[in-house]
Amino acid sequence: MVVSLRGELDLDTAAQLRSAVDGLLARDATRIVVDLAGLSFCDSVGLSTFTVAGAACAGAGGYLRLAAPTPFLLRLLGVVGVLHRLSVYDSVEAACQADSTHLVVPPDPGPKRS
Repeated sequence: MVVSLRGELDLDTAAQLRSAVDGLLARDATRIVVDLAGLSFCDSVGLSTFTVAGAACAGAGGYLRLAAPTPFLLRLLGVVGVLHRLSVYDSVEAACQADSTHLVVPPDPGPKRS
């Protein structure tokens, strides 16, 4: 199942995404791809919604994959560590097929400073 987001994902709209995911899970749709191409903004509540929804899908035996993030969102996902928690693909098609050649890899943080 592909869920396409448009506009802003924030305190005012994150509950709608969570409700949509809960509705899909209630209908045994446990494999969900979230199309981020139309998302112009995402705050910490939105990011938290992704991780909570991902855990709910995994708990039901499925997955939540993120797809087609904008450069802004991709940077945000990397900075806050979501790239380490959820699979993020460069396109919806790649996410639906789990094409690992199009998986977005978190940047190497480099050597740790003492």
